[in-house]
Amino acid sequence: MLTGRRFRVEFTDAQAEFAERIGAACRAVWNTGLEQRREYRRRGAWMNYQPQAKELAEAKTEHPWLKDVPGHCLQQTLMDLDRACREHGTWRVRWRAGRRWSPSFRFPEGSKMAVDKLNRRHGRIKLPKLGWVKFRASRSLDGETIRSATLTREGRYWVLSVLVDDGRRAPEAHQVPGSAVGVDRGVATAIATSAGALFDRQFATNGERRRALALQRKLSRTAKGSANRAKTRAALAGVRARERRRRLDFCAQTAHRLTATNATVVIEDLKTKQMTKSAKGTIDQPGRRVAAKSGLNRAILGKGWHQFALALASAARYTGTAVVKVPAAYTSQRCSLCGHMDPKSRESQAVFRCTQCARAEHADVNAAKNILAAGLAVTACEDQPRPAGRARSSTQEPAGNREELLLQPTAASAA
Repeated sequence: MLTGRRFRVEFTDAQAEFAERIGAACRAVWNTGLEQRREYRRRGAWMNYQPQAKELAEAKTEHPWLKDVPGHCLQQTLMDLDRACREHGTWRVRWRAGRRWSPSFRFPEGSKMAVDKLNRRHGRIKLPKLGWVKFRASRSLDGETIRSATLTREGRYWVLSVLVDDGRRAPEAHQVPGSAVGVDRGVATAIATSAGALFDRQFATNGERRRALALQRKLSRTAKGSANRAKTRAALAGVRARERRRRLDFCAQTAHRLTATNATVVIEDLKTKQMTKSAKGTIDQPGRRVAAKSGLNRAILGKGWHQFALALASAARYTGTAVVKVPAAYTSQRCSLCGHMDPKSRESQAVFRCTQCARAEHADVNAAKNILAAGLAVTACEDQPRPAGRARSSTQEPAGNREELLLQPTAASAA
């Protein structure tokens, strides 16, 4: 089974300088390739990976600096560009700006890499043209086959991301067959389950919030292109990186807990990218309640809704858990006990009080129970049992398309 491992790299000064050069070359190849593709689209023609890879080989004779860096990293950059243009369209792919894009490049041939253990805390990996690179061995790579390695600069540090095949296979069935849980992602509480459990964590301390605010104000006063601006941006990136790592750790741990104890996990099918779009509008048609929408966007992104969904899908592979996604319509407005649906029942982000039966409960827990009921309705009407860890067939009608699934109370609620 393919999975990723992350380690902090300890470069020498020469390796750090060379890694910056590799990142700069990959950025130049990306931007040049993207400009070429856009120029072809203006003429009504198309450009793909094969001719661009051939032109890259020819460009090495004219530009010696392209020969100095690993050729596989440049080819992989063109492959990533080709995939991005196919999935998102040539005009939606973004440029890689020198000041905003963090250097990142991939070595695709894992068979040419070797890993040695130096001591209990450190190891080293041999990468093309970089030589032996020392890293903090926070976990062992023994018995795992390396497929590729990616180096990324995060603030002042470099991170090694290794794609490995750990040799494990998805189990045929879950250890606790028949168990199921509904999960609601909220703003007041990050994760709430239908069993009443609440999972949340403070990803940034009060001091770090004040520090980030001070750095943002300082950044707005610095001159563009100055050394002080670069230092301030690096310091701010360090604060954000710590917050991001805590969020990733929380999502991974919560996903592991849920998949280890439940054969079926039901979540809402949320389009986080569309939900967090800005509401400022345009000059001709300005948006409404822009400040409130901006605060909601920050809260959603701060809780890591999308990252939790990714972590849940990854953890489910190892436990045989089936992850079911259902539409989010009316799950937060419907009473899980009597089935009455009224927007006024949601008094706040954390309080739900039914206007018909006067039942009071945590709003996210009530929504999680509705999500579980919709997910069980989907699994109950499947023609044949689905293998554990597999996604639902595309021909299966998702819950929520039938009005009665959300408007009628479940048997468990009626009881």
